Amino acid sequence: MIEIELERTYLVKKLPKGLSSFPHKEIIDIYIPVKADHPVLRIRKKGDLFEITKKQPIHYTDSSEQEEHTIRLSKEEFDPLTHIDGKRVRKIRYDFVYKDVKTEIDVFKDDLEGLVLVDFEFTDLNRKNSFKMPDFCLVDVTQDKIFAGGMLCGKKYSDIKPHLDELEYIGQTLVK
Repeated sequence: MIEIELERTYLVKKLPKGLSSFPHKEIIDIYIPVKADHPVLRIRKKGDLFEITKKQPIHYTDSSEQEEHTIRLSKEEFDPLTHIDGKRVRKIRYDFVYKDVKTEIDVFKDDLEGLVLVDFEFTDLNRKNSFKMPDFCLVDVTQDKIFAGGMLCGKKYSDIKPHLDELEYIGQTLVK
Protein backbone atom coordinates (compact mmCIF):
# COMPACT_ATOMS: atom_id res chain seq x y z
CA MET A 1 0.00 0.00 0.00
CA ILE A 2 1.36 3.43 -0.97
CA GLU A 3 -0.08 6.57 0.53
CA ILE A 4 0.81 10.20 1.04
CA GLU A 5 0.93 11.22 4.67
CA LEU A 6 0.23 14.85 5.58
CA GLU A 7 1.08 15.57 9.19
CA ARG A 8 2.45 18.09 11.65
CA THR A 9 4.39 17.11 14.76
CA TYR A 10 4.61 19.02 18.05
CA LEU A 11 6.30 18.65 21.40
CA VAL A 12 3.67 18.31 24.10
CA LYS A 13 3.54 21.10 26.69
CA LYS A 14 1.00 19.32 28.89
CA LEU A 15 -0.77 16.03 28.50
CA PRO A 16 -4.46 16.31 27.57
CA LYS A 17 -6.82 15.57 30.46
CA GLY A 18 -7.98 11.96 30.52
CA LEU A 19 -5.28 10.77 28.10
CA SER A 20 -4.89 7.42 29.87
CA SER A 21 -8.54 6.61 29.06
CA PHE A 22 -8.06 7.17 25.29
CA PRO A 23 -7.64 4.14 23.01
CA HIS A 24 -3.95 3.22 22.97
CA LYS A 25 -1.47 0.59 21.84
CA GLU A 26 2.15 -0.23 22.50
CA ILE A 27 4.35 0.33 19.45
CA ILE A 28 7.73 -1.27 18.95
CA ASP A 29 9.72 0.06 15.99
CA ILE A 30 12.92 -1.39 14.59
CA TYR A 31 14.68 0.88 12.08
CA ILE A 32 17.19 -0.52 9.60
CA PRO A 33 19.93 -0.45 8.54
CA VAL A 34 21.50 0.08 11.94
CA LYS A 35 24.45 2.02 10.51
CA ALA A 36 22.29 4.63 8.75
CA ASP A 37 22.18 8.07 10.36
CA HIS A 38 18.49 8.33 9.47
CA PRO A 39 17.06 4.93 8.53
CA VAL A 40 13.81 5.12 6.55
CA LEU A 41 12.92 1.42 6.64
CA ARG A 42 10.87 0.44 9.70
CA ILE A 43 9.56 -2.85 11.05
CA ARG A 44 6.64 -2.20 13.41
CA LYS A 45 4.51 -4.00 15.94
CA LYS A 46 1.44 -1.91 16.82
CA GLY A 47 -0.71 -3.85 19.22
CA ASP A 48 -1.64 -6.98 17.24
CA LEU A 49 -0.72 -5.47 13.85
CA PHE A 50 2.61 -6.02 12.13
CA GLU A 51 4.08 -4.20 9.14
CA ILE A 52 7.17 -3.05 7.33
CA THR A 53 7.22 0.54 6.07
CA LYS A 54 9.49 2.75 4.01
CA LYS A 55 8.74 6.43 4.65
CA GLN A 56 10.46 9.33 2.91
CA PRO A 57 9.69 13.04 2.44
CA ILE A 58 8.21 13.92 -0.94
CA HIS A 59 10.01 17.26 -0.93
CA TYR A 60 13.57 17.46 0.34
CA THR A 61 12.83 20.56 2.44
CA ASP A 62 9.38 19.63 3.84
CA SER A 63 8.99 16.74 6.28
CA SER A 64 5.23 17.28 6.63
CA GLU A 65 4.51 15.47 3.35
CA GLN A 66 5.78 11.91 3.17
CA GLU A 67 5.38 9.03 0.76
CA GLU A 68 4.73 5.90 2.75
CA HIS A 69 5.00 2.34 1.41
CA THR A 70 3.56 -0.19 3.86
CA ILE A 71 3.26 -3.96 3.69
CA ARG A 72 1.21 -5.77 6.31
CA LEU A 73 2.89 -8.79 7.83
CA SER A 74 1.63 -11.80 9.74
CA LYS A 75 3.05 -12.50 13.19
CA GLU A 76 4.91 -15.45 11.64
CA GLU A 77 6.54 -13.11 9.09
CA PHE A 78 7.25 -10.43 11.69
CA ASP A 79 8.83 -12.56 14.44
CA PRO A 80 12.02 -13.54 12.54
CA LEU A 81 12.54 -9.87 11.56
CA THR A 82 12.80 -8.87 15.24
CA HIS A 83 16.26 -10.49 15.28
CA ILE A 84 17.56 -8.02 12.69
CA ASP A 85 20.26 -5.66 13.92
CA GLY A 86 18.33 -2.40 14.03
CA LYS A 87 17.72 0.72 16.08
CA ARG A 88 14.76 0.29 18.40
CA VAL A 89 12.22 2.53 20.06
CA ARG A 90 9.16 1.73 22.18
CA LYS A 91 6.22 4.01 22.85
CA ILE A 92 2.56 4.02 23.79
CA ARG A 93 0.37 5.70 21.18
CA TYR A 94 -2.88 7.33 22.26
CA ASP A 95 -5.44 8.00 19.52
CA PHE A 96 -8.15 10.64 19.53
CA VAL A 97 -9.70 13.35 17.37
CA TYR A 98 -8.91 17.02 17.93
CA LYS A 99 -11.15 19.45 16.01
CA ASP A 100 -11.92 16.80 13.35
CA VAL A 101 -8.21 15.96 12.93
CA LYS A 102 -6.81 12.48 13.60
CA THR A 103 -4.41 12.90 16.52
CA GLU A 104 -1.75 10.55 17.87
CA ILE A 105 0.14 11.21 21.10
CA ASP A 106 3.31 9.16 21.48
CA VAL A 107 4.53 8.67 25.04
CA PHE A 108 8.05 7.27 24.69
CA LYS A 109 9.32 4.54 26.98
CA ASP A 110 12.63 3.05 28.07
CA ASP A 111 15.63 5.20 27.04
CA LEU A 112 13.40 8.04 25.76
CA GLU A 113 11.12 8.17 28.82
CA GLY A 114 9.91 11.77 29.29
CA LEU A 115 9.57 12.56 25.58
CA VAL A 116 6.01 13.07 24.34
CA LEU A 117 5.20 14.02 20.75
CA VAL A 118 1.86 14.59 19.09
CA ASP A 119 1.12 14.08 15.38
CA PHE A 120 -1.88 15.61 13.65
CA GLU A 121 -2.77 13.84 10.37
CA PHE A 122 -4.59 15.77 7.66
CA THR A 123 -6.71 14.78 4.70
CA ASP A 124 -5.65 17.72 2.52
CA LEU A 125 -2.98 20.42 2.23
CA ASN A 126 -5.33 23.30 3.07
CA ARG A 127 -6.23 21.77 6.44
CA LYS A 128 -2.57 21.05 7.18
CA ASN A 129 -1.41 24.51 6.23
CA SER A 130 -4.16 26.36 8.11
CA PHE A 131 -3.91 24.28 11.31
CA LYS A 132 -3.34 26.29 14.51
CA MET A 133 -1.23 24.78 17.27
CA PRO A 134 -3.38 23.65 20.24
CA ASP A 135 -2.64 25.02 23.71
CA PHE A 136 -1.45 21.61 24.96
CA CYS A 137 1.44 21.79 22.47
CA LEU A 138 4.74 23.62 23.01
CA VAL A 139 6.34 23.98 19.59
CA ASP A 140 6.02 22.68 16.02
CA VAL A 141 8.91 20.26 15.39
CA THR A 142 7.70 18.88 12.05
CA GLN A 143 10.80 20.13 10.22
CA ASP A 144 13.18 19.36 13.12
CA LYS A 145 14.88 16.16 11.92
CA ILE A 146 15.93 15.17 15.45
CA PHE A 147 12.28 14.20 16.13
CA ALA A 148 11.85 11.97 13.07
CA GLY A 149 11.31 8.34 14.08
CA GLY A 150 14.38 7.20 12.19
CA MET A 151 16.50 9.75 14.06
CA LEU A 152 15.05 9.10 17.54
CA CYS A 153 15.45 5.35 17.37
CA GLY A 154 18.38 4.03 19.33
CA LYS A 155 18.83 7.31 21.23
CA LYS A 156 18.53 8.14 24.92
CA TYR A 157 16.70 11.10 26.41
CA SER A 158 20.08 12.47 27.52
CA ASP A 159 21.21 12.49 23.85
CA ILE A 160 18.45 14.92 22.86
CA LYS A 161 18.14 16.81 26.16
CA PRO A 162 20.35 19.77 25.09
CA HIS A 163 18.04 20.35 22.11
CA LEU A 164 14.93 19.91 24.28
CA ASP A 165 16.36 22.46 26.73
CA GLU A 166 16.78 24.96 23.86
CA LEU A 167 13.07 24.50 23.10
CA GLU A 168 12.22 24.92 26.82
CA TYR A 169 10.68 21.46 26.89
CA ILE A 170 9.84 19.94 30.25
CA GLY A 171 9.73 16.14 30.16
CA GLN A 172 6.30 14.57 30.49
CA THR A 173 5.24 11.31 32.06
CA LEU A 174 1.80 9.77 32.11
CA VAL A 175 0.48 9.03 35.57
CA LYS A 176 -2.55 6.75 35.52
